[in-house]
Amino acid sequence: MTAWKIERCTVEDAAALARNNMSAFWEDPTWILLWPEGTTREFLIEQCAKRQARNMLRNREQMRHLKAMDPETGKIVGYARWELPPGRTVAHDGEAQWDEARVPDVSDGEKRGFEELALSAQWNARSGVSGMDDKNYAVMNPILAEKPYIKLDYLAVHPENKGKGIGTALVAHGIRQSERMGFPIFAMAYKAGLGIYTRLGFKEVNRVIQDNSQWGGVGEYGAYFMIYDPIKVL
Repeated sequence: MTAWKIERCTVEDAAALARNNMSAFWEDPTWILLWPEGTTREFLIEQCAKRQARNMLRNREQMRHLKAMDPETGKIVGYARWELPPGRTVAHDGEAQWDEARVPDVSDGEKRGFEELALSAQWNARSGVSGMDDKNYAVMNPILAEKPYIKLDYLAVHPENKGKGIGTALVAHGIRQSERMGFPIFAMAYKAGLGIYTRLGFKEVNRVIQDNSQWGGVGEYGAYFMIYDPIKVL
């Protein structure tokens, strides 16, 4: 199996990450329901690319961004976004926790440029889907309030690269960090990614299953709330 190269993201990765992430989520029939009829994958990739650099620079104190790269081609093949526990972003030595996964800062002028570019994006969900995750938040928020968690906030692997261990490599990288920091990991997973989490030792603590027909879809929208506790695993 290929040893995928895991590195922190930079603003220069915006276009490649947009293509990876939107292509990955385009495979999810529930996620597609968010967008107006006629929206295409390529359109969303273009709009996401306008927003990506701005978004990666938001809340640099807590957010960590990792990319998986093909070691031979240098192409980005996967992405994970992590959120450190509030108030736990600085180590005992005064240095930022997990700083090697933090997006490098840019000048104020560049930030203004990225903000203007992001505001030019057409990123409006269709009406009637705004409450799709209300029940999920009602379950997730009390869990996150129980103790400090590192939250796996986003995981995306381009569909061309599914089944190659990329998602596993990204999550395993975060697990090693959680073990060094001593914090458990929380993830709200979807059905497609459950295998990764269970193989790596996550335990399901709750789930919410909703009927997609209320938003015009077919089938179910399942959210699975997963915890990796390094103390219990070890």
